Amino acid sequence: MKQLVLSFFLLSAITIFFIACDKDDDTPCTESTWYQDADSDGLGNPDVSQSACDQPTGYVSNSDDSDDVCSGTVDVCGVCNGSGPANWYQDLDGDGLGNPDVSQSACNQPEGYVADNTDTNDSGETGLHAAFSEFDSESYTIFLDGDQVVIETDGLPNHTSPYWSNTTERCIQGPMGEMCTNGNTTENHPLFVEPTATSYGQMAPGNIDNFNGSYTLRVPVSPQLASNSSSTGLGAIGMAVSGSVIYNDEEGPNVPLDNAVGSLDYTAAHTGPQSYHYHLEPKAWSDDDDKLIGIISDGFFLYGRKCHSTGTYPTDLDESGGHTSSTQHNDGGEYHYHIQNELYLNQYYILFPGDYKGTPNNIQ
Repeated sequence: MKQLVLSFFLLSAITIFFIACDKDDDTPCTESTWYQDADSDGLGNPDVSQSACDQPTGYVSNSDDSDDVCSGTVDVCGVCNGSGPANWYQDLDGDGLGNPDVSQSACNQPEGYVADNTDTNDSGETGLHAAFSEFDSESYTIFLDGDQVVIETDGLPNHTSPYWSNTTERCIQGPMGEMCTNGNTTENHPLFVEPTATSYGQMAPGNIDNFNGSYTLRVPVSPQLASNSSSTGLGAIGMAVSGSVIYNDEEGPNVPLDNAVGSLDYTAAHTGPQSYHYHLEPKAWSDDDDKLIGIISDGFFLYGRKCHSTGTYPTDLDESGGHTSSTQHNDGGEYHYHIQNELYLNQYYILFPGDYKGTPNNIQ
């Protein structure tokens, strides 16, 4: 009996599988018979018909007209007193708007064409810069809004760190007394690793998953260099491809990073006051190479120490670490920043120690 039941379920599953697999979007449509309606009265001529998937112009689905004679002139499309073929405009991006510069004349609507001709950007592309494809899709939502790119992140990095929640309690003395982290944690986060570049005693308070690190940045689709550079401030000045944000080379108002370096993890990041963030070259994914680091708030991308166009360290960087050359994301060349190949504290490389060369936008 059990074998019989099992065989029944197996047979049912196989049947369902083949039925499901048979439902393919490429299956030809079922053609219908359409009848000419030469006098446009809604009734078709039983003696003049054609088979088609979609209703042809000048044809109807019934064959009820015994006197289908046009009292005027039948145009080339078979429509009584019709105006002939219509103009159809290519809709490459599928938004329902047609390209006024690409059209064809036809009685019936061609595939990929529409009657509208008001699309001024029918490129068939998303309009997003190719570099955005490297931003972690689990953390980021990136889309166009008019002439701006909207970049939203949850602030969570896609790599390991000792700053993920774990079962080792660490405490520091702060202005409000002792502050402890992980006092009630019962298990390690899957991305937690033991500290190597820092130690539990040096680490900053708080874990990555303790922060609500959601941020939004709006930048122009085509950022431009400003007439004057402007200094960076405290807090987020850019967004890294990993999901977290980029800070400058200060730990506080006019306070250099020097004394806080000991709290940075192996990828030169730590927590506080609002999120997990990077100050130095992030070795989790870039170490003396040309990898994409992220985007600075003025809309220009930040790359590693080496230049993709030459394979070595660029020699023509401006005071902010920027220059114009081709990148792995733009063969035609564009302005972008690099981590400058200048040692900091004899072993590190600051992500962005310079000023904005474009117009900065708020990261909120």
